Order: sequence, then structure tokens, then C-alpha cells
Amino acid sequence: MKFLDKYLTVWIFLAMAVGLALGQFTSLAANLNPKNGGVHPALAIGLFNGLMLIGLARCIAMVVVWNDLACGNRTYAAGLVALNSLFQLAFYALFAGFFLNTVPRWLGMPHTADVTVSPRLVAESVALYLGLPFALGQALRAASIRFKGAGWFSDVLMPRLSPLTLVALLATIAFMFSLKGDEILALPLDVLRLAIPLTLYFVVMFFFTFWLARLQGAPYATTAALAFTSAGNNFELAIAVAIASFGLSSDEAFAGVVGPLIEVPVLILLVQVALRLRARFVA
Repeated sequence: MKFLDKYLTVWIFLAMAVGLALGQFTSLAANLNPKNGGVHPALAIGLFNGLMLIGLARCIAMVVVWNDLACGNRTYAAGLVALNSLFQLAFYALFAGFFLNTVPRWLGMPHTADVTVSPRLVAESVALYLGLPFALGQALRAASIRFKGAGWFSDVLMPRLSPLTLVALLATIAFMFSLKGDEILALPLDVLRLAIPLTLYFVVMFFFTFWLARLQGAPYATTAALAFTSAGNNFELAIAVAIASFGLSSDEAFAGVVGPLIEVPVLILLVQVALRLRARFVA
């Protein structure tokens, strides 16, 4: 585990490179319609919609990984994840309709038919990416304690399972890059158009929340949990909504997939920043 933690940044970028290489072997780039000649209105609104879907989807999964890597408060992070899940179930579809339909009109952007986001789709995404892992984890915990005891669960099983979190993260990164590696390399300007606002978003949200929590006198562990919850996004939900609402080959779906590919390296760098800032907190 310590070996993975120490060189995690290297492993993440290596996983990206592996995914890109795999994507080239399975590439369908010949069927792509290059859009880098300029920012056409349809492309602009598509990328805008994708960014809105990402920004509205508050993180309910990966924030646990970032929080653990930054030595944040696990219990506090779990509570924030639960609140994010409830808020998404109640308001994501409503907010998405507002930002995809009303805001573009205010900004004078090209707009066609109104987009409707299904609350059921939001509920299914939350259940799949948060509810199912939580239920499986609780079932494993209950069975382990019943048949082996609490000591065996905490002292033997958990240390053996802990490295799987980072291994799964690396495998997910490689897999996502392999699926969209051809488009990422074929449409670099589109990726750049998404990378700039997303990077600014992640960095600003992280530092503003970190500063605000520190200003209120919160301890480091709580501050870190708040900052990473604020900066992270539920890209699974954003991708699912983009595909269901606009189609698999849409610009919105492309933006949804590029989102986590930008988020992962930025957030892992912010983990290092948080660990360095920890020294400024009084124990």
C-alpha cells in the first residue's frame, strides 16, 4: 500500500498512457467527424451542456478516494456523500433543466428543443454507483464480523482489501482512456476547450472551500473532506444523463467522458497540495 501511495502520481499517468495505447489498437477514429477547424455553434452548445452536466453532478464516489489519500475525515466525508446523494435525487433533474434550457437563452446561445432529464435516471445512477457498493460493503462487514470477529475484519481483512481501492482506480482510468483514447488524440482542441474551464473549476472550488473551512477554524481532516467533496464530481451520473439525453456520439457525451480524464490528474495533484498545507494546521 505504501509503495502505491508513494508513486501514485506516476501510476496514474502511466495508466493514462496505457489506456491511450489500448485505445489506438481498438480505434474507430476513421469514423470520427473532426471538429477542430473552429468552434461551431452546435459544438459550442454541446460542450456547454456537457460542462453543465458535470458541474451539477456532485461527487458521491471518487471523493472517498481523494479524501483517504489526503488523510481527511472519513466519517465526515461519508456524511457529505450521503447529503450529496440526497440533493442529487431531489434537485439534479430540476437544475439540469434550468441550466440546459434557460441559461443558454439568457446568454444568447443557440438553442433548439428543451432537454428533459429523467429523475428516474438520476436515482438509478445514485443507486448503482453508491447504493450497490455500500450494500455490498455492509454485507461483507456483517458476514466477516459474524464468522470471524471484529478483530479479524479490522486487522486482517481490511488491510488486505485497502490496496484494491487504488488498483481499481488505476484500472478504471486505463479503461476509460482505452474507450475514448482515439477521440482524445483525434480531437485535441476539443479536449483543450474542456480542460481549461474544468481545471479552473476544480482548482477554484478546492481552494475556496479549503480557505473557507480554515477561516471557520475547522481541523485539517474536516477541511480536506470539505474541499475534495466540493471539487469532485459524479462523472458517472453526468455521462449517463448525457448519453440518455443526447446520444452516445454527442458532444455532450464526449464532454462527460473527458471530464473525469481531466479531474483525475488535477485532483491527485490537489491531494499533494492538501498534504503540504496540513503542516499549517495546529494539532
